[in-house]
Amino acid sequence: MKLKRPPRRSAPETIVALIDVVFFLLVFFMLIGRLDATSPFELRPARAVTGTDMPAGGVTLAIAADGALALDGAEADAAAVLDRIAARLETAPDTLVRVNADRAAHLSEVLPLVAGIEALGARDVMLVVTPERE
Repeated sequence: MKLKRPPRRSAPETIVALIDVVFFLLVFFMLIGRLDATSPFELRPARAVTGTDMPAGGVTLAIAADGALALDGAEADAAAVLDRIAARLETAPDTLVRVNADRAAHLSEVLPLVAGIEALGARDVMLVVTPERE
């Protein structure tokens, strides 16, 4: 009598790899879902306007990449700039202040000046930007 060997069964497919992928996706979406927290109140972000003429009048503060300052074309230090803007705001409280900063200027140099200008009572502070060319 000749006995037949039982047919070889293939190895069962493991679902361990699939479980790992599912848990990886779960953790990924849990982390990424919290990156952009929503605000508890309604916000209307500022709009950038390009292609329109800038308003005339006011003063222009230029900030170079190395932090050098100029007010209406005359170089000055930060204290002198703020003093001259304060004097201008005393005579004309509606004076527009344009801030024209070099793209390489550090934000740590621009923001304190803008905060100082606003503390002086300037109502309109405009940041001059140039759109990227395509």
